[in-house]
Amino acid sequence: MMKVKDIALASVLVLLASAPSCIHMQLVRRTQLPNSHAAALGALCLDGSPPSYHLHKGFGSGANNWILFFEGGGWCGDISSCLDRAKSVLGSSHRMRKWALFSGILSNNASLNPDFYNWNRVKLRYCDGASFAGDGIFDNGTTLLYFRGKRIWQAIILDLLPKGLANAHQVSLLLCCSAGGLATFLHCDSFARMLPKASVKCLSDAGFFLDIKDIGLNHTIRSIFEAIVSLQGVERNLDPRCTKSMYDPKLCFFPEYSLKHIKTPFFVLNSAYDTVQFRISLVPSSADVGRTWGVCKHDLEACDADQIAVLQVFRHDMLKALIKSSLLKDKHSGGTFINSCHTHCQSNEQELWFAVNSPRINNKTIAEAVGDWYFSRRETKEIDCEFPCGTPRRTCHRLLPPPQATKYAKCGSVGNKTLVSEAGTHGGIGFNKDYLRA
Repeated sequence: MMKVKDIALASVLVLLASAPSCIHMQLVRRTQLPNSHAAALGALCLDGSPPSYHLHKGFGSGANNWILFFEGGGWCGDISSCLDRAKSVLGSSHRMRKWALFSGILSNNASLNPDFYNWNRVKLRYCDGASFAGDGIFDNGTTLLYFRGKRIWQAIILDLLPKGLANAHQVSLLLCCSAGGLATFLHCDSFARMLPKASVKCLSDAGFFLDIKDIGLNHTIRSIFEAIVSLQGVERNLDPRCTKSMYDPKLCFFPEYSLKHIKTPFFVLNSAYDTVQFRISLVPSSADVGRTWGVCKHDLEACDADQIAVLQVFRHDMLKALIKSSLLKDKHSGGTFINSCHTHCQSNEQELWFAVNSPRINNKTIAEAVGDWYFSRRETKEIDCEFPCGTPRRTCHRLLPPPQATKYAKCGSVGNKTLVSEAGTHGGIGFNKDYLRA
């Protein structure tokens, strides 16, 4: 017999299934750091414009609790691609919309985001191209680019401290997605040190990038990350505990090497068949010389037996990396939700985070798993079965990020102005055209 709580939850999820998409979202205005403040700190986007963020204040019991959410959007690893990026929303605050859609973990609706709806929720806009980790500049007399990701991160924190962050009781540093998800591994411990009186925990969504060889046995993703680290001056900002342990310090940009050194409680949310890693790391176009993987990349059910076998090795490598990090062995502070959905970023998509058809492992949604872990309600080490078990067919969504594209949504108006907001941005790897052709 169903418990009252279960009946109530089921009723809420049924209502969500029929709700218009804009009801799932909230529009939040952008805050831009003053030019003088940003310039004094050297915290500048690629084109020299000041960084920005979106803040929606918490209320009630969540007034002193905070979520900081890093926007994702790929990287750039050479001057040409960084110049192109500087002319886009991923490299210039001048090109960003005034409004951002908050949904999923950022929703202020208790029925859509039960555990975190009334917290202070911040979305940090991504405009540096190196996961908020670079600290350099390129100036040849005619071209000027600022690689100041770490300073952007620090400047926004300084701006938020007097707005209540300094008094935070609980902080869940949620860095989603993709390049933003990778940033959580780079900044988690240092952020915890900034707020010694707060209970800080970190979550990475779709950021657990693996150091693997592609199907042609080439280190494609390693070459991409090494170029980013070298160009943007990232190496000096990597965890010294990791860099001292590696023969090549630049490899500490990979989460699988840095995670084992992180002391702050950590949760990894990732697909075992992540679409972006599938397309840029495992099967880049340069390795798919016969063009036999095109259909499989977009639909796992269209993959043949040999291709599925390759994907299962990728899944095995991900789980092995998590085991090596000790995250799966840590009963108290570590958490995971590794599902078998063919997708990328899940915490800020309402239909994936908490809805009637949301992905589930052991009948638990992502929102429920994260809440259980964060509030220590129970141990959370959720790992889905291999594809093609039941879950992908029943509850998984294939949400392939359109390369270098931005989705916009119209969700209401203010006065006589229609509110148009960036619903999500997924940038490609600037110098790697494989992602654009995938």
